[in-house]
Amino acid sequence: MPKINKALRRVMTSRNVRRQRRKRARLFTLALCVLLCAGLAMAGVNLTMARAAAPRILPPEDAAPAQGADCILVLGAKVMPGGAPSHMLEDRCRRAVELYHAGAAPVLLMSGDHGQWEYDEVSAMKQYAVDSGVPSAAVFMDHAGFSTYDSLYRAREVFQARKVVIVTQRYHLFRALYIARRLGLEAVGAACDYRAYATQAQNNAREFLARCKDFAKCIALPKPKYLGPPIPLYLDGDVTNDRGVVFEKR
Repeated sequence: MPKINKALRRVMTSRNVRRQRRKRARLFTLALCVLLCAGLAMAGVNLTMARAAAPRILPPEDAAPAQGADCILVLGAKVMPGGAPSHMLEDRCRRAVELYHAGAAPVLLMSGDHGQWEYDEVSAMKQYAVDSGVPSAAVFMDHAGFSTYDSLYRAREVFQARKVVIVTQRYHLFRALYIARRLGLEAVGAACDYRAYATQAQNNAREFLARCKDFAKCIALPKPKYLGPPIPLYLDGDVTNDRGVVFEKR
């Protein structure tokens, strides 16, 4: 009798093990399917943005002639600890200055992160433009451009732009132009890839995810964290030199 009981226990244990293995296999398959579907959806979002925006990325010589644009919108990027623009930001400012001198728009709108007093992208951007021969009055600063979405939303609502030339690296332009279109802005893009960037692989990975995030934002259309009173682009750009003018909660 004890031998029979042991045999039954072994049989039952073997069945339980097989059941657990089948359960784990089903869960693994389900998780794999979910990840595959999510990956395909994210790839679809990226492809949609790229296809929608690609025709509106113009060569600099085509973006430079008079487009009737209200402004050249320069999207912010990292500044170094001493306040100097990173290579990526320097290239954006360089292209914007070239377009300004070519008559693409009457003013520059520098939009970046100035969320802390000690970190100031937009002042570095304006200084570069002024040092390159752009009148200070023709350079507006958006101190609360904390994201691509916020920069474009505020360009429309705060600075009352309707037609813009967006300047950033090509990989970033797809998302920027897609957001602009969803927000009702008439926009073309001018890429500024003057050099290879050491962090480009990380940039591409972050951009893949950022496109998915902003795709959802473009459906919900939330307000940015900060808005503030209107600052039309026909004013003197120096009115934005004081961060307090534009840095107000919605």
